[in-house]
Amino acid sequence: MPSPLFADRPAQQPPEPGTVDALITQTRRLRGEMDAVRRDTTAVDDGGTRVRWQRALCDLAVHQLDDLGAHLDQLRDGPPDDPAAPEDLRGTAGPAPGRVGSAEWDLLTDEVSWSDELYEILGRAPESGPMTLDELPSLVFDDDRALLTALVTDCLIDGRPIDGEFRIVRPDGRVRTLHMRGEPVLDPDGCTASMWAVLRDISELRRSERTVRDRRDSLRREQRITQTERRLVAELQEAVLPSWRGALRTSRSGPAALELAARHLPSAADPLSGRDWYDALELPDGDTLLTVGDLTGQGMAGASSMAMTLGALRGMAVAGIEPGALLGHLNQLVDASEQPALGSVLCSRYRPATRTFSWAQAGHPAPLLFRGGTGRVLTPPDGVLLGAVPGAAYEQADVRLLPGDLLVLHTDGLTSADDSPGTERDRLLALAPRLAGTRSAQECAGAVVEEFGGTERADDACVMVARVGG
Repeated sequence: MPSPLFADRPAQQPPEPGTVDALITQTRRLRGEMDAVRRDTTAVDDGGTRVRWQRALCDLAVHQLDDLGAHLDQLRDGPPDDPAAPEDLRGTAGPAPGRVGSAEWDLLTDEVSWSDELYEILGRAPESGPMTLDELPSLVFDDDRALLTALVTDCLIDGRPIDGEFRIVRPDGRVRTLHMRGEPVLDPDGCTASMWAVLRDISELRRSERTVRDRRDSLRREQRITQTERRLVAELQEAVLPSWRGALRTSRSGPAALELAARHLPSAADPLSGRDWYDALELPDGDTLLTVGDLTGQGMAGASSMAMTLGALRGMAVAGIEPGALLGHLNQLVDASEQPALGSVLCSRYRPATRTFSWAQAGHPAPLLFRGGTGRVLTPPDGVLLGAVPGAAYEQADVRLLPGDLLVLHTDGLTSADDSPGTERDRLLALAPRLAGTRSAQECAGAVVEEFGGTERADDACVMVARVGG
């Protein structure tokens, strides 16, 4: 085969062997490091889109490094039929069969020369002989024939290098993607005498790229869905939760009215995905409904369950149902829901006329009562988690409060999940001297947030403070 020449300049001389050997060493080292990264990624098999996308990227990088190593080996060893190549390398050098092949079409003698690898790439038996440039398009995918014709025509007539890819349909029916690079070879008069080309099977490379692209697109879709869902959850929470965030004083209850303040403490993992709630509602008879709770469920399912629960709590409280019986009805509603859930709820009713705090709980932390600079946990009446036992009954307890008393209602999760049981309660009770010196419910809520706000909690939490007037 004559030395390949561009139409306007001679080809560059091949690199020194030592340079190629150094590149081969670097490529093999990088290939080993990349393979280790791929194994680490494969070991994390949580089924997530991001992990699948990362794994696809690793596979693509390994494919590309394998191809680079094969090409460098061939560059170092020379063509298999090169008389200058060592005897033991002839016919064996270069990449694995079926990956890279070469061809030359002599326009003066109509002779065609193919490497053994090209026969394997095209799925053609060597005894059938090589194909002419006129015959080659018969293997090409219908949609790509015009592209190959344009590439060859530009090379033969205008002397342009060939650089393009197309798909072929092998005799066995397999579709492969080939990348073709070639140049015209000029005679002494500057006319095109022959054309040579190197064809590389890049089917696996393109498959890996498609996999990466599909994984990336899937990840983006999931991110868009997640962002939309989080926005809808936030809007739903804004719609159903109390509009007040600081202090609130009930308006029609006279001197014994409650001064209320509440705060939400987001989780470190996902600040916007709250499932815990607090609620205060002044009832038609002048009593005040106070509830805090936490339901299982994520995203819209959790927010919908919370909205349903709050609506049911408010509706039954307005109808005059007492906290214990109310939780019994609520348990039946949760159990019959199409999206079963578990939940812990504290439901209470404050009667300003008698300063009576009536409450029931469904697997929920008991309120803390602070009086005279000390605090204690109220003894909880019996009650199981909502949705845990069909037909469960919930007891009710009544507590007489005094002017200046302070109640702290909260959900689980104020402290880290790694803390020992009782840590949350003990730290709240330890705030008694500090809470005794506050002048408002809002200051009390601020003191609780200051104590627990820096905690790296896995779940969100909320706290509601009620101070008795009088």
